[in-house]
Amino acid sequence: MKKIALAAALSVAASTAFAGGMAEPVMEPEVVAKATSSSAGGIIVPLLLLVIIAAAVSSN
Repeated sequence: MKKIALAAALSVAASTAFAGGMAEPVMEPEVVAKATSSSAGGIIVPLLLLVIIAAAVSSN
């Protein structure tokens, strides 16, 4: 009787472990950061330097 109860318990445990079957793996999309560049930032800094230099020269 103990062997039958043990076999029943093992079969129930084994059937619940494989109940879902094999599922397809889900791949998450790779996040890629896009590099942005601004050409206006490269022009503003030299223009500001020219304005500061012009203001310093005109004040003398």
